[in-house]
Amino acid sequence: MKITFPHMGHLHVPLRSFFSRLGVETVVPPPISQETMAFGTRYAPEFACLPLKVNVGNFLQAARLGADTVIMAGGIGPCRFGYYAQVEQEILRDLGVDLKMVVLEPPQGHWRELWHNLRAITGRASLKEIWRAGRLAWRKLTALDELERELHRVRAREVTPGDASRAWRQIVDWLDQAETLSETEEAAHLGRAHLAAIPLREDDDVLRVGIVGEIYTLLEPAVNLEVERVLGEMGVEVERSIYLSDWVKTNLVLHSLHLRNDREEYRLAAPYLGHFVGGHGLESISFTIRYARSGFDGVIQLAPLTCMPEIVAESILPKVSRDMGIPVITFMLDEHASEVGMRTRLEAFCDLLRERRRQKKRSQRAKELLP
Repeated sequence: MKITFPHMGHLHVPLRSFFSRLGVETVVPPPISQETMAFGTRYAPEFACLPLKVNVGNFLQAARLGADTVIMAGGIGPCRFGYYAQVEQEILRDLGVDLKMVVLEPPQGHWRELWHNLRAITGRASLKEIWRAGRLAWRKLTALDELERELHRVRAREVTPGDASRAWRQIVDWLDQAETLSETEEAAHLGRAHLAAIPLREDDDVLRVGIVGEIYTLLEPAVNLEVERVLGEMGVEVERSIYLSDWVKTNLVLHSLHLRNDREEYRLAAPYLGHFVGGHGLESISFTIRYARSGFDGVIQLAPLTCMPEIVAESILPKVSRDMGIPVITFMLDEHASEVGMRTRLEAFCDLLRERRRQKKRSQRAKELLP
């Protein structure tokens, strides 16, 4: 068995570690490219979400490298993600590509089905071996997320644009190569030191922008046109509403044990959106409010074109923006989006944010001079 899985940020690092540790050969698809996009847009329905199209491209490229089994997550709720695996399976069959699809559904207390699917992949691996492999993969995932948060801080202040991005590529490679927990901790330590060694500007007056939206477009740089890198190299510190380790902990662990607590998200969003609409639509509202209250300069919403939960959020965000006094810009992404177009809009948005900050400072100084 040779398994593959779709790209989503640095997800390939913990997944490759988990399955390789259990003796399962993995085929990581090539980095998302124009060829990946071309495959997806050619064979997936035109109205399909961009993530589905990219997934199809990933799987076709992985099949060419010898993969015979796809590991795909399942989903619940109104979002179309719950149907991805079935639609992708039909597309692959129509193309004569023989890939077995193993769908790992959120357990929601039904651990037996998840265990059965894992056993089908890992063969004779014992529960102890699966636990150890999972612990190593989890530590790699949390280390990458911790370091990525620091990356965002450093990149916005680096003296030489590109230093942080080059360091990040090296850090991901170090963690990918780590084979034990101790090696993973050593790689994480080296990563922190690598970022700390980057020369930073003394001026700490950088813009802070929150990024909300659909999980795939937030986590996959090739799909969001590397918006975090572009903003960082423009001197903007970004904070994402979703990190992969947080999502795994909340949706796969706490939710399954009935310990998930979304009350704060619902409370914040309640004046604008009083019920779950699927995906991360409700969180896009609640996190925009959080960012406004935390003094962020602006918010960017990212989503694939035709994403219903984010379309609902998009229609509400202008009112949230007015009420909370925070500018919000939305990017609906599809295969026709270009980095040049996004950069132009981002530059204009950041110019607006800087002017707002200057006006606030002038207003504050004027108030201080009043008798």
